[in-house]
Amino acid sequence: MNTFSSTQALRNVLFVPHGAPTFALNPGAAGAAMSQVVQQLTTPRAIVMVSPHWETALPTVGLATQPQTLHDFYGFPAPLYDLKYPATGCPEAALEVVATLQAHGFEVQTDAQRGLDHGAWIPLRQMFPDADVPVIPLSVQSHAGPTHAYRVGQALAGLAAQNIWIVGSGNVTHNLGDFRMARMRGEHTPAYVQVFADWLAAHLGQGDLEGLLNYRQHSPEGVRAHPSEEHLLPLFTALGAAGAGAVPHAFHRGISDCVIAMDGYVFQ
Repeated sequence: MNTFSSTQALRNVLFVPHGAPTFALNPGAAGAAMSQVVQQLTTPRAIVMVSPHWETALPTVGLATQPQTLHDFYGFPAPLYDLKYPATGCPEAALEVVATLQAHGFEVQTDAQRGLDHGAWIPLRQMFPDADVPVIPLSVQSHAGPTHAYRVGQALAGLAAQNIWIVGSGNVTHNLGDFRMARMRGEHTPAYVQVFADWLAAHLGQGDLEGLLNYRQHSPEGVRAHPSEEHLLPLFTALGAAGAGAVPHAFHRGISDCVIAMDGYVFQ
């Protein structure tokens, strides 16, 4: 895991991998890195959790005081369905999220019942295993693309300065067809997985915002890495929330299940 200079503050913004649901049972090196990086940040008063597994037409903020643990997957080992993440919500801070997005011109909806899908609770179990930090779910709009996701993050940047963490959960590569094929055949990692992860890391390091937002045109393997965009959009929200001049650092880079790049980023 990377360590960071004490002379440069880490911002309260992360992009974390959630992998396949089995990551909850076998977190490995990615889970350990996720657990360690949070120790270098101040404990948040709440976390805005942006998960690709909650897709809505408009930005939607969860207001539940006791969000349920959603097991929104099928065909995985039975012990996964027994796992719970009993975090509380934070309606007061959630309404701050709503007001902030509205102040930046977004039409916003709320959901008083929304629970925590596996894109939220699986990484949160690694970061805060005692479920002692309130969580505010925020949906993604996969139809609206990277620039919209980035603008949502920009709107949330002020909250990060108030010790509300902005956490985007996703995967640097996410091709379900290739994932299923790998599970059936036990295939080796296709070359595009590392190629795209390396391209993304390089362009994040260069601060190439235009190239990143248009990765489907500029990257060599972006379309195969993401046949649909929802699992990469939370990275753009994190990038926007980190603010101008933020320097992304990979706290973990690696591949699981042959085809899922598990890279995670924190911003300095």
